[in-house]
Amino acid sequence: MTTTETLTINMGPQHPSTHGVLRLVLELEGEIVRKCTPVMGYLHTGIEKEMETRTYHQNVTLVDRIEYLANYNEEMALYQSVERLFGIEPPPRARYIRILMCEMNRIASHLIYLGAGGMDLNLSSVFLYCIQDREHFLDLSEMISGQRMMPGYFRVGGVAEDIPDGFEAAARKWVDGIAARLDEYDRLLTDNLIWRGRLEGVALLSREDAIALGGTGPVLRGSGVAHDIRKVLPYGGYDEFEFDVPVQTGCDAFARYLVRMEEMRQARRIALQALDRLPDGPVIVNDRKVALPPRAELARSMEAVIHQFKLVSEGMHPPAGESYVATESPRGEKGYFVVSDGSNKPVRVHVRAPSFYNLQTLPAMVVGRPLADVVVAIASIDIVLGDIDR
Repeated sequence: MTTTETLTINMGPQHPSTHGVLRLVLELEGEIVRKCTPVMGYLHTGIEKEMETRTYHQNVTLVDRIEYLANYNEEMALYQSVERLFGIEPPPRARYIRILMCEMNRIASHLIYLGAGGMDLNLSSVFLYCIQDREHFLDLSEMISGQRMMPGYFRVGGVAEDIPDGFEAAARKWVDGIAARLDEYDRLLTDNLIWRGRLEGVALLSREDAIALGGTGPVLRGSGVAHDIRKVLPYGGYDEFEFDVPVQTGCDAFARYLVRMEEMRQARRIALQALDRLPDGPVIVNDRKVALPPRAELARSMEAVIHQFKLVSEGMHPPAGESYVATESPRGEKGYFVVSDGSNKPVRVHVRAPSFYNLQTLPAMVVGRPLADVVVAIASIDIVLGDIDR
């Protein structure tokens, strides 16, 4: 009589392919995965709860730690929701600067996916090339915000400061130059037999499963669903830009790779439009209950001094109500649900984090597949653990 036994193993939390503190409980029959249970919760950040104890302005330093590879996209999501509570909209120049930073950040984030995914398959040179290209974006981030990561640059109603001298030329140089680098990555990987052999037909996720499990971003678009928040629910001025939504129907890790490669090109297209059409004008709303008054005004207006004192010491007070705004981060739908009771701190904040939902597609990708494909599947969903354990 033949009996079959399964073996349960823990994969991670220190396994390099998990990119952080994630543990997978895998039930194996030989080399074949029969069950996969993601176990998370090791970061203990508690950011959503922490946000209830800080003012709206202080919270920008917290949200930068959530999807830490896409800080500008994270700040955009939070402030879109808070601005809806106030019923305000940033001036045109601020909207264009925001979109420029978000799209350059999208390219930088996808470069980390590409490099880390390559390293998972022992292609360490790809990682070094991608890190090198991303470094130039971090230089731009430091130039505009003073910080390479965790910029804290966006504000309710606009951005902290106008772009400095030389930034526009430096940004254009990087955005122009990245086109040739993407072509190089394309030549290096797309028809590479090893790359295609490890990604094609691996980590399959059907269109129906992707929708049912809440997958968004390249995970959803790699399964043939043309859903991009920037198109279906435009926010922050995206409806003024021309770009295409890349979709692939392969439903595998290779399809997600192709989607992200094309998304980098489309992000570059949007960034160039923002640079070409960058309007003049203020970079934050002219509302003294939301934005600090100009420094020159403080010398001649007692009312401006009072507004400055109240905003610095107490923060702003949005009207009581609820707000949810969804945005398109590099990993999918990033939304902030914010509840205000009219005080200077949110009563409740909940983050709709794309990595959390994309992670629950992992078992559907790996069950019935060899153990070696699990590493490829994790890399293909490009999770950030700070986005999962908030």
